[in-house]
Amino acid sequence: STVYHMRARVHFDLGGETIDSDHTFTTGAIPSGVLPQALVTQPRGPSPNPGIELADLYNLGQNTLRPVAFDEEGNLIWYYDFGPAGSPDSPHPIKLLSNGHMLINVFGGQDTQGFREVDLAGNLIRELSATSLNQELAAAGFSLVTAGMHHDFALLPNGHTIALTYEYRTFTDLPGFPGQTDVAGDALVDLDADWKPVWTWSTFDHLDVNRHPMAFPDWTHSNAILYSPDDGNLILSSRHQYWVMKIDYNDGHGTGDILWRLGPGGDFTLTNGGPADWNYAQHYPNLMSPRSMGVFPLALFDNGNNRPVNANGDVCGGPDTAACYSRPVVFEINEIQKTATILWQDKLPEFSLCCGNIGRLPNGNIEFDIAFASTSPQVAAVEEVTYEDSPRLVWQMSFPGQLAYRATRIPSLYPGVEW
Repeated sequence: STVYHMRARVHFDLGGETIDSDHTFTTGAIPSGVLPQALVTQPRGPSPNPGIELADLYNLGQNTLRPVAFDEEGNLIWYYDFGPAGSPDSPHPIKLLSNGHMLINVFGGQDTQGFREVDLAGNLIRELSATSLNQELAAAGFSLVTAGMHHDFALLPNGHTIALTYEYRTFTDLPGFPGQTDVAGDALVDLDADWKPVWTWSTFDHLDVNRHPMAFPDWTHSNAILYSPDDGNLILSSRHQYWVMKIDYNDGHGTGDILWRLGPGGDFTLTNGGPADWNYAQHYPNLMSPRSMGVFPLALFDNGNNRPVNANGDVCGGPDTAACYSRPVVFEINEIQKTATILWQDKLPEFSLCCGNIGRLPNGNIEFDIAFASTSPQVAAVEEVTYEDSPRLVWQMSFPGQLAYRATRIPSLYPGVEW
């Protein structure tokens, strides 16, 4: 129900331009009861980094729109409607493509989960279900049988997409688990530009199934996959292993070997902290500079589940232990010396049980998503803070009644255009 103005500006090959007259149009109304709230707080001080907020909302009981974009004042400017009330589908996640479309990893309904590419009007361009992916895998000679795509995908410079999937395997008489145990582990599928599989990788082939800090059946529960441009490798966040791992992908020619594991019990020495300062059940590793190998900064949202609070290994949140807390944190990774150093962190007064993300904005500030705060249940909040030892709040957007799986600042709804 908003009036918009539109006009064309035409540039001629031989020089000069012509400008169309002003046209107006009014967008249609959104049915009552589906519009999520976005409440904005902006303290006095510097302005937030320009752009819009693309959010992956998860319905906590209300019939609301879920893939959404808001301006910085909290006005809804774009959404994709999953359909009828009660639909279990949620965006895990949604990303703007270079062609101006949106790619959604639909997560929820068994019959609807998978990739869905849509234009800004919501028209379906193409989709790939888990069933179709398994058919393609079999036709290409791969043995992997996925149970679905989930939580993330990576868009590669060559037009490929790395899909994060999972599979089940059954084990007999694992230590502490007599009889048969069904285990869910993560797998990666490299899809070419036509979404045909050309490379696969499985946690079962590279991790010890007897290491399970957060138990079975959800053994690894990865939640983010990131491309490393300097060496063509992949960076995977495994929440239930408390590890961020670099995988030898080598632009589709790699062995799949795990090159390093960041986190407790991994391959790095933390130079300026103890066991409590590692990442626990983390989300969304993100590169903070153009470098992605050697020595480089890596950010992540450290949820802090089961964070140890003393030398005995007692974990947070117990009846006799301190409360858990979450934090956005930036590590300096030294792949040569195998050291990690905390460059920056913001220990929050709240604990986000799951989800979240972090990124460095062009103005130098940090933005992060507190997806499910313990102090304000069923309220997600996205914050932009200064990159200082004592971070100052610059801008906040909260979503009452929602879990924001991710919320990221993008320049506009159009590739290459800044608002």
